[in-house]
Amino acid sequence: MKTRKLRNLEVSAIGMGCMGFTHAYGEGPTEAEGIRLVHKAFELGCNFFDTAEMYSYFKNEEFVGKALKELPRDKVVISDKFWPTPLPGQDMPEGKLSEAGIRKDIEGSLLRLQTDYIDIYTEHQMEEGSEEQVAEVMGKLIKEGKIRAWGQASPTLEQIKKAHAVTPISAIQSEYSMMERKWEKDVLPFCKEAGIGFVAFSPMGNGFLSGKYSAKDSFAKNDLRSVITRFSKENMEANEPLLALVRKYAEQKGCTPAQIGLAWVLAGWDFVVPIPGMRKEERVVENLGAADVTLTAEEYGALNAELANIKIYGDRDGKDIKKMGTVPDNVVR
Repeated sequence: MKTRKLRNLEVSAIGMGCMGFTHAYGEGPTEAEGIRLVHKAFELGCNFFDTAEMYSYFKNEEFVGKALKELPRDKVVISDKFWPTPLPGQDMPEGKLSEAGIRKDIEGSLLRLQTDYIDIYTEHQMEEGSEEQVAEVMGKLIKEGKIRAWGQASPTLEQIKKAHAVTPISAIQSEYSMMERKWEKDVLPFCKEAGIGFVAFSPMGNGFLSGKYSAKDSFAKNDLRSVITRFSKENMEANEPLLALVRKYAEQKGCTPAQIGLAWVLAGWDFVVPIPGMRKEERVVENLGAADVTLTAEEYGALNAELANIKIYGDRDGKDIKKMGTVPDNVVR
């Protein structure tokens, strides 16, 4: 597996998003099968595993802790995210983003992950006005060895700059794919200039770019795609030209549409690391295999030129996701 740098951390070019093992995409695999798939990914060269305390309210961290406990700790990179407000069972009258609150939070995560340190600790949702305060605490945690690096999730450029000036950020984590490119305007160029990595979640548009779903498919209420507007029947039909384009390049390159989606993310910026979810062995092999699918500069430019003429319908709006009944706030990325 090729590797990439998230400032001070070297990780596999493609990581594994672990959220779906316990949460948000309907019924997942058994715990034993999930652990086997994590180990399979590791065998194939993936060393970067992403979780969050928000996912299933701590259960995902517990799952990742069990799965990675059997692997050499110095060979894996754990990406974890902390939520800015108290979650069920968390008593933090001092405020979640205060130094005391963050310290309570990370101690709980370390216990669930069964480790002494977290490689990259990310603020999961940004709270306006707290950037410098959080960055200062992150600097202390780095000096104490509790974390090796830190990051922000879906921040604005201004929020990045404020925090980065206090304690250097190693990675921004945000949605990035052919279907969501807003970060190309200012955030990605700044990351390149400042030496900050970028972790791309939903790099295949929550699976849409894999071509494995159609307007005929329906999604269970505990599947976040049931509220993501790009998965409405009308929008899936309207986005067929995008899938046709992806399939055309997949045929030309002798790979799958999913691999083209991931190869596109890798081709544009050498500091971007996609973290697709994968809950079946064939998906693990397929997704990680995308690291060996190379789009030349000419192919990448031609693909983008065609993308410029295709309108994308629907999006992945956190406000919509929060409306989910049985899986409320903790499906937010």
